[in-house]
Amino acid sequence: MIKAKSTLKKIGRIVLLSVIGLVIGISLYSWNARTFVGNEMPMPFGLGTSVVLSGSMEPTLSVNDLVFVKAQDTYETGDIVVYQDEGLLVIHRIIAIDENEIITQGDANNTADQPVDISLVKGKAIASLPFVGAVAQFLKTPVGFILVIVAAIALFELPYLKERKKANEEQEKIKEEIRRLKEE
Repeated sequence: MIKAKSTLKKIGRIVLLSVIGLVIGISLYSWNARTFVGNEMPMPFGLGTSVVLSGSMEPTLSVNDLVFVKAQDTYETGDIVVYQDEGLLVIHRIIAIDENEIITQGDANNTADQPVDISLVKGKAIASLPFVGAVAQFLKTPVGFILVIVAAIALFELPYLKERKKANEEQEKIKEEIRRLKEE
């Protein structure tokens, strides 16, 4: 039973460290893309994520929803797409397509957006997770990134600190036994 519990802890630790490593890797990749290329939403393997920052897509998408985006070869009227408008990402629905331009509009907006060159479209929204975007936004901040690194270090060190303490206690018991035997 103790062996199974120990194995389960090790597996859980490995999974958690893998997730933390993935978060750190994606954060560094995204930071590099934003800083050096000006790409607000890098799309490795044609997939990306974006966070809804306004209520313009209510009730379909809400503020702080995490939206999963997939690059497409073609888009259709009615698709919810993400496009880069200068330094910002916009998540709106296509209401018209005119050759190389699309016109979008937020579901909650009364007016259409300015036409956008289709080359600026990152992809189509394929799924969303409510409220998870707040966590994603926090992890992009310096404080969030540092907390992830601290968590990774803690996960590496805490189990070993317990093991070292136990080994030191056992070593002290052995030393005490040796002292007692020398005195006899």
